[in-house]
Amino acid sequence: MNLTGILDRSGQSFSTFWAARNSRERTMLMVAALVVSLGLYYALLIDPALTGRQRLNRNLPVLRQQVAQMQAMAKEATSLSGKSSTPQIPFSKENIEAALARNGLKAQNVMLTGDFAKLQLAAVSFSGTLNWVDEMQRTTLLSVTEANIVALTQPDMVNATIMLHRTGND
Repeated sequence: MNLTGILDRSGQSFSTFWAARNSRERTMLMVAALVVSLGLYYALLIDPALTGRQRLNRNLPVLRQQVAQMQAMAKEATSLSGKSSTPQIPFSKENIEAALARNGLKAQNVMLTGDFAKLQLAAVSFSGTLNWVDEMQRTTLLSVTEANIVALTQPDMVNATIMLHRTGND
């Protein structure tokens, strides 16, 4: 069956249905169809637009405040971009050991070779080690290239062998 045949039969069925109704029933059916059409129009088009508009009006002050904060933060970031947050310290065994001591750590062995440093730490605090690595990344531009960390039975205690690489020059 094709579409035109189906539409023709539907049209004929509707015409037969419509012809069988008296004028009062036709009027009531047209009013009901109009009410249903208006209800669908409102439910599908008007109501979503109105509720979306109300939601946007509620959120607009918050969004404007966020934009203002972001603009202020962007200005601050621009002004701070030229400034170094922490002074760069030289890359030396003494500076590495001093940074370890500031974090409550002591290395068994520290070896420097060119832009690489290899440390062996025994029975040290894992959180202290992470703090030390963070400090070294910020102050001496060292980054971890290899790490072997073994947890000990005591909480927060590890044995670690860490290889660091200097990413920048003084």
